[in-house]
Amino acid sequence: MDTKARSWVKSIVWRVIGIVLLGLISYLITGDLKEMSIITALFHGIRVILYYFHERWWERISWGRVKHPLANIPVCRSLDPEDLRVVEEKLKALGYIE
Repeated sequence: MDTKARSWVKSIVWRVIGIVLLGLISYLITGDLKEMSIITALFHGIRVILYYFHERWWERISWGRVKHPLANIPVCRSLDPEDLRVVEEKLKALGYIE
């Protein structure tokens, strides 16, 4: 799952792209910098917030995801390099990896 900060950054970066596009389109249609700014700011302010919640909602849905086969193994601490080496050796011995 993405962190909340990552979801916010993704939302903002995506909106920056949209701001440039909508700003250009709005200006070409209205020819007015003030109207362009109001339209663009309102539209994208709302969209950033909606996108954030949209992303967080989809993070809770497992449909369409490929889950790692070892993801269900509960671990009580982070694995250090030696632990990873032991796991890798065991998987090789069992024929799961080369």
